[in-house]
Amino acid sequence: MSANITNLLVQKTSLSKKVIENIIKLLDEGCTIPFIARYRKEFTNSATDEELRVFEEVYSYSKKLLQRKTEILELLKEKNFLNERVEKSLNEATTLQALEDIYTPFKDKKSSRTSQAIENGLEPLANIIQSMKYDENEVLQKAKNFTNKDVKSIDEAIQGAKDIIAQRYADDFKSKEVLRNLISNWGIIEIKEAKEFKKDGVYTSFVGQNEKIKYIKPHRVLAILRAVNEKELSIKVDIDEKHILENIKKYKIPSWAKSSSSFVFEAYKDGLKRLLLPSLKREAIANLKEKASKEAIELFGKNLKELLLTAPLVNHIILGMDPGYKTGCKLAVIDENGEYLNSSVIYPTKPKEDIKTSSKIVLELIKKHKITSIAIGNGTASRETAIFISNLIKENSLNINYAIVSEIGASVYSASKIATQEYPNLDVTIRGAISIASRLRDPMAALVKIDPKSLGIGQYQHDVNQKELSLKLENITIDLVNKVGVDINSASFKLLSFVSGITETLAKNIVEHRKKLGVFTSKKQLLDVKGVGAKAYEQSVGFLRIKKGDSILDNTAIHPEDYDLVKRLEKTCDIKTVEKNQYQSLATNLNTSLIKIEDIINELQKPGFDIRENFNQVKFASDITKIEDLKEGYTLSGIVRNITDFGAFVDIGLKNDALLHISQISHKRISHPSEVLSINQNLENIKVVSVDLEKQRVGLSLRN
Repeated sequence: MSANITNLLVQKTSLSKKVIENIIKLLDEGCTIPFIARYRKEFTNSATDEELRVFEEVYSYSKKLLQRKTEILELLKEKNFLNERVEKSLNEATTLQALEDIYTPFKDKKSSRTSQAIENGLEPLANIIQSMKYDENEVLQKAKNFTNKDVKSIDEAIQGAKDIIAQRYADDFKSKEVLRNLISNWGIIEIKEAKEFKKDGVYTSFVGQNEKIKYIKPHRVLAILRAVNEKELSIKVDIDEKHILENIKKYKIPSWAKSSSSFVFEAYKDGLKRLLLPSLKREAIANLKEKASKEAIELFGKNLKELLLTAPLVNHIILGMDPGYKTGCKLAVIDENGEYLNSSVIYPTKPKEDIKTSSKIVLELIKKHKITSIAIGNGTASRETAIFISNLIKENSLNINYAIVSEIGASVYSASKIATQEYPNLDVTIRGAISIASRLRDPMAALVKIDPKSLGIGQYQHDVNQKELSLKLENITIDLVNKVGVDINSASFKLLSFVSGITETLAKNIVEHRKKLGVFTSKKQLLDVKGVGAKAYEQSVGFLRIKKGDSILDNTAIHPEDYDLVKRLEKTCDIKTVEKNQYQSLATNLNTSLIKIEDIINELQKPGFDIRENFNQVKFASDITKIEDLKEGYTLSGIVRNITDFGAFVDIGLKNDALLHISQISHKRISHPSEVLSINQNLENIKVVSVDLEKQRVGLSLRN
């Protein structure tokens, strides 16, 4: 199987045979994708983690394919059905669907007209008719020989034989593939009202629409299928059956065929309409859903990646504010390492609007804790709270910045088991304010504590394959956490659990060990943690950082296995002044690879470097506090919170995000909003093009 799978992967990927063998060997040895991508580049031709994830997916599918191929071959051997032609077809199959199509004719038929006809001994008659060598009268004469107590007439015998021929046609994998392609390229989805349809509901615009399968957009597929599940719409796949029947006559009934071919054509027609088309139409809808699901998952993953790569605000003491009207605005202060310091509640907005007391409390917190930045949640009362803080900063000449932070998922976190473990003695509302402050300090560290599906960055996320979605989001989180690196002295157990080679149990052990130790001063100390063996250490240590450790190397992505190489390199050249044209000779002299030399020098030149971009503050127009203040033609600024196939949702400071439709993003034609926009991107000069007060919706445009 090893050679077979390697050959299959050569066909299905762009990787060389040697690289494929290396990756499989590393995976079999227990190496993680992040570790292979970062520390085994020489073996993978510098394949990125994204490329390795694709390989991992293809590898997993290929293993299933070969396993199923072996199972089918064994089953056919046992039943004595295996011949050279079938074996060749099975060996050439490159998809699980193709394998099942080839195997279908050999499966036991249960309680069907076909199995009944076979039991009644009508298979030889089916062979006579299907040979098309006889005229109709001759077939009728021969059919007499097949009448018995179970087959009482010639008509019953002919019908039973036709049932067998119909099944043969429906089971023929080549016919199946031809029809599958026809449906895929020319099929139409017809959409009609269903039992629970609501006039003026969200699905009104779909009724009466005919969508060509080939061109229907993934987000429309998911919307339609959701409506079908809710019994508001019904769908039907339509295909030109007349054209198919003409092709059957043309290509499956030979010109020399005798008049008995009319029985064969009737059987093929029955096999088409009764057996083949219904199953292929169901399959077409299932394939549409699968494709739409995969694309939605990919988009969700892309959005999550951009969100997690939001730049951190380092070395700041931050005040987190979770705005509210009646319940007040909850405050929480965290230090440079994310440790909780203090909390309070103020009422700067209606109905109380106690500006004086609120100002006093905030100023006292700023003075006491030397706060340097403020994070304001973007939910209810966000705009008014931002105006209050803006005025407070101006009136008191404070050297403080503030930013509006997405608070989606903060309530989910604050009531979660993780939040309870981290802050057992704090109220749920204060935990929410801590989460908002943490999102400004280190978005990745804060967001990994929340189920990605609660972050409001996908589309139709409950309609897609949940297992695939969870796996995709987990892999993206793992890859990004390792790409960025994790401070072992400040990371939560949840963040540590995404580090290569570290399980959740090990992560908790690291945190417990840290409490006893105070701080880690050397990566070697990781080996003292309960449960951390040689493999876990090898896989994880390169992705951990110690900012003020015994060695500057411990604040880099350089793996301890290369520390000796670093010492030899530093004796050979001056790291600060070495030039790229010297790298190859250094690699040769030190008996290592050029890739390794480049990585080590890059790390030594920028120890502690964070790949995330610089923090970017958003400025909102201070005169907009509610949707009623907006008019068409107004110009605003905002921040992209979510990207879908049909557009982007932009936070302009109101309770609901505004829609920037794909048609309003650019003067140039674009196929997807992600070509132009990214999560957390700041947008200036956005024009308001529609305001719907009844539905509380705002439409925006960048085409000014």
